[in-house]
Amino acid sequence: MLNALFGSIYRYRGFIIDSIRRDFQSRYQSSFLGALWLILQPVAMISVYTLVFSSLMRARLPDMNSPFAYSIYLCSGVLTWGLFTETLNGLVNVFLNNDNILKKLNFPRICLPIIVSVSSLINFLIIFALFVLFMLVSGTFPGWIFFAIIPVLLVQMIFTVGLGIILGVMNVFVRDVGQFVAILLQFWFWFTTIVYAARTLPEWARSAMRFNPMATLVESYQNVLLYHLMPNWLALTPVTAVALVLFAIGWRMFQRHAADIVDEI
Repeated sequence: MLNALFGSIYRYRGFIIDSIRRDFQSRYQSSFLGALWLILQPVAMISVYTLVFSSLMRARLPDMNSPFAYSIYLCSGVLTWGLFTETLNGLVNVFLNNDNILKKLNFPRICLPIIVSVSSLINFLIIFALFVLFMLVSGTFPGWIFFAIIPVLLVQMIFTVGLGIILGVMNVFVRDVGQFVAILLQFWFWFTTIVYAARTLPEWARSAMRFNPMATLVESYQNVLLYHLMPNWLALTPVTAVALVLFAIGWRMFQRHAADIVDEI
């Protein structure tokens, strides 16, 4: 079955690549600044948070005297969270936003989640490359340990895609799911150590945060990029297990309801 799936994806690789290219062009080709908007939005968000919280949070980052410490801490979380939300929101609405294509064209339906996920990942890599350039120029690049974020990124994508497909299938049949996810993400952001450090929280909140997969993932990026430490692989083990389970459930749901999705929309 998997061989047939990968074979179908390979045969439709041109469709996938062209769709990703069109998605990128449609976002920015009609605007004056074009793809610069991809960069300006997170830069503006990071700048505001840095100005508001940098003095308060600098003392909360142990052994970090660098003037760039909080900016790196913040970027590690904001960029990671941006990838998560862009991918998740895209997957939640992927079938509803492509209803015309689903009705008119015959292609493997799994191509649509792939297109959304790869597009979000490309956008993230563009912004993240500028962040890496900033660390190189400022002398804060962590060195070879930087590449430890690759497995962390892989786990994050598996987790996000699995959760996104589950919610995307549910959203076709219960349209309230999309609205619920938008509200959930607002609370989820502030329950993740992006703007503040975990040590600012009371003990009960830190204990509860262990059940937040995104908090563990964000902390892993921060360990590598700010503290130049390896991720806590032990803490990542349950997150990886949850990601794989969600991915398996999402794939099973997609298989069972692929035909029903077309009929419902």
